[in-house]
Amino acid sequence: MSPLRLDASAPGFERDFQAFLGRNRDADENVDRVVADIVADVRARGDVALLDYTRKFDRFETDAAGLRVSEAERSAAAAKVPSVQREALVFAAKRIEAFHRALLPKDVDFTDATGTRLGARYRPVDAAGVYVPGGTAAYPSSVLMNIVPAKVAGVRRIVMAVPTPDGVLNPLVMLAAGIAGADEIWRIGGAQAVAALAYGTQSIKPVDKITGPGNAYVAAAKRRVFGQVGIDLIAGPSEILVVADAQNDPAWIAADLLSQAEHDPSSQSVLIAQDRAFADVVARAVESELKTMKRAEIAASSWRGNGAIILVPGLAGCAPIVDRIAAEHVELAMEMPAAEALSQEIRHAGAIFLGRHTPEAIGDYVAGTNHVLPTSRAARFSGGLGVADFLKRTSLVSCTPDALVALGPAALALAGAEGLEAHGRSISIRLNRRA
Repeated sequence: MSPLRLDASAPGFERDFQAFLGRNRDADENVDRVVADIVADVRARGDVALLDYTRKFDRFETDAAGLRVSEAERSAAAAKVPSVQREALVFAAKRIEAFHRALLPKDVDFTDATGTRLGARYRPVDAAGVYVPGGTAAYPSSVLMNIVPAKVAGVRRIVMAVPTPDGVLNPLVMLAAGIAGADEIWRIGGAQAVAALAYGTQSIKPVDKITGPGNAYVAAAKRRVFGQVGIDLIAGPSEILVVADAQNDPAWIAADLLSQAEHDPSSQSVLIAQDRAFADVVARAVESELKTMKRAEIAASSWRGNGAIILVPGLAGCAPIVDRIAAEHVELAMEMPAAEALSQEIRHAGAIFLGRHTPEAIGDYVAGTNHVLPTSRAARFSGGLGVADFLKRTSLVSCTPDALVALGPAALALAGAEGLEAHGRSISIRLNRRA
C-alpha cells in the first residue's frame, strides 16, 4: 500500500482532491456515547467515579487523597531526570516564555470625538486545567506549551491532570510541571479527568478553562463540557504538509514527513512537489527510513493509509492548495526568498516553518512558539494556543451627558426598530425625552 498520488494538472484532480480533503481520520461515533456516560458518572459520583476509572484504565489502586500527586512525589520523580534533559527543558521553557510574553495584548483606553470613553481590559481566567497525555507516550514539551502561556497570562491556579498507568509518575513530566509552575497535579486521565476539571469533585475544585492534547476520548469530553468551561481547541490527529523543491536532500524531507506520521496511525503527512522524479526519490527515502524506526509500524500505517504526494505545475502558485488543506504544520523547504514569498500567500496554517533548515520538530520543542495547533483543517478559522487563550477581554464604555446626547438619538432609533421599549426608555429617560 502506498500514499495517495495526485497531480494538480491531471483531469479529475478536483474530484480526487476534494475526496482527499473529506477523509475522516477521527475516531468513530461510539466514542461520544462512551464519553457522555463517563462525564455524567463523574458529575454524579465525583471522587468515587474517578477512583473506579483509575483502577480500571490505569491499573492503579488508591484512595481519594492519593489522586493528588504530593510535592514529595513530584520532587522525587523529577530528581531522576538526567542533567542534559533538565537543561533542555529549562532552555525550552525560557524561550516559550519569551515568545508568549511578546504576545501579551495591551489594554486600550481612549475618548472619541463625542466625548465617549471606550476601552478594553484583558484579565486572566482564575483557574486553568491542563491535560497532559500519559499513556503510550509522555510529552513534557506539552506541559511547557500549556502551562507557560497560562503563567505569562497571570492565571493564579493551574491544575494539571495526567494519567499514571500502574501508578508510575513520568520523571520528565513531573520536572516540566515544576519548571512551568503547575500548582496542582492529579493522577487522572481520559474523559474522566476532563469532567473532573470542568465540574469538580469532592477533592478537585473546578477550573474555568481546559487546554491540552489527548486521545479521541479526551477530545470528545472537551467538546461535551464546552460551555461549562472554555477549551482551547479540539485536537485531532497530527499532520504535516511539506512544500519542497528538487534542491532538497530527499532524506531530509522523508524525515520531516515521518516526524508527524510516528505520532499515530491516524496522523497525516503530505508532500507538495513540482518535480515528479524528486517526489519519487522522497517516497523511496520514506520507505528506507521506516526500516530503521522504532515506531515504524505506526509511522508506516499513517504514511501509507493517510499520506499523500501532490504534484503541482509550480511551487510559487501552490498557496491555494496549501490553504485548502489548512494543515497543522506547513514546512516550506525552499530557498528563503521563495519560502518567504510563498508564506505571504498562505492564509490557512497552524504554523509555518520557512527554509531548508527549519524542520517542524524545532517548533515542537525549543523555537518558543506553541505546538498546540489546530488540526483537521481548523486552521481555516483558528490559531494555536497562546496567552490570549487564558485572557478575557472586558469592554469599557463611559458617556458624559454631552456624549449621551450625541449617541442617544441613533440608539433610540435602533431600539424602536427592534421593538425593545425598555432599551429605548433607559436612554430617553436620561435625555428627558419620550422613547
